[in-house]
Amino acid sequence: MHWRKAASKIALHALLDVSVTALLLALWPLFALIVAGYFLRLRAFPSAEFWPGAERINYFILFPALLFSSLATAPLDNPALPRLAAAVMLGLGLAWIGLLIAKRLRGWSAGRFGAITQGVLRFNTYLGLAAVGSLFGKEGLALAALMLALMVPTVNVMSVWALTAERGVSVRGLLLPIAKNPLILACVAGALVNLSGLGLPGGTDRLLSLLAAASLPLGLLCVGAALKPQELGGEIPALGWNSAVRLLAVPLLAYGVAMVLGLPDMETTILVLFFALPTAPTAYVLTRQLGGDSHLMAGIITLQTLLAAASLPLVLTLLNG
Repeated sequence: MHWRKAASKIALHALLDVSVTALLLALWPLFALIVAGYFLRLRAFPSAEFWPGAERINYFILFPALLFSSLATAPLDNPALPRLAAAVMLGLGLAWIGLLIAKRLRGWSAGRFGAITQGVLRFNTYLGLAAVGSLFGKEGLALAALMLALMVPTVNVMSVWALTAERGVSVRGLLLPIAKNPLILACVAGALVNLSGLGLPGGTDRLLSLLAAASLPLGLLCVGAALKPQELGGEIPALGWNSAVRLLAVPLLAYGVAMVLGLPDMETTILVLFFALPTAPTAYVLTRQLGGDSHLMAGIITLQTLLAAASLPLVLTLLNG
């Protein structure tokens, strides 16, 4: 009897080892690209001017091509869509309520609250889609694109409001950044093409596929190039707890939501993965443009991205264990 229990434990351990190995094999190349981007920018290769331009090309052309093509061909009648929509909105809503309570208790200014909010709610889309693609392929990417169509505008509204609420913000001021966001426009356009039944004729699908293939590697290199380790000093407690909330508590919240709604395994993993991602580098630009605490925001982005190399495999391993 004892040997059977021991054999069972060994078999379970072997399965977990395979799972951990698969996760690490899927994730380490992504973080290797981030590290490579940091050192390339540090060495000013190919030039200091290259990286802002590369980020703009990716943000306005390559990455929208990926989202557009994914949604243009995704099964929008997928029964997962209502479930994912409910999970995304419930997860973000609960996190938002927690942030509002914390703001009231701590008395944060709008500039500081905006940075903290983005540290908790925003996510690195490049890393997320690259991870989903590595783990689940095209089926996972289609589900992730559907999630992004909901998450990106919602998080943008919350971020803009958090940064501007104290001085008042008009509906136009709140919605204009969303209406101009190329990622949101790509999601909407892709969904419309899908619903129209036109498809992607005449080699358009191949063109978009080529553009999309360049997006994630370049995006991850740009994430690394945007890291600012020098911004980690002076705000250690705030950076630490914000990173812990984003990388550990928020994924736990997402897992709880998934359990309550009864999401299947793959949907649960994708939901938790996106809620476990480090915050987006573009949060720094928005914070600076709207007069937020850009120093704190830069530190949050850098620390979360560095810690995610350990926290993301940990969260996914625990989830799949």
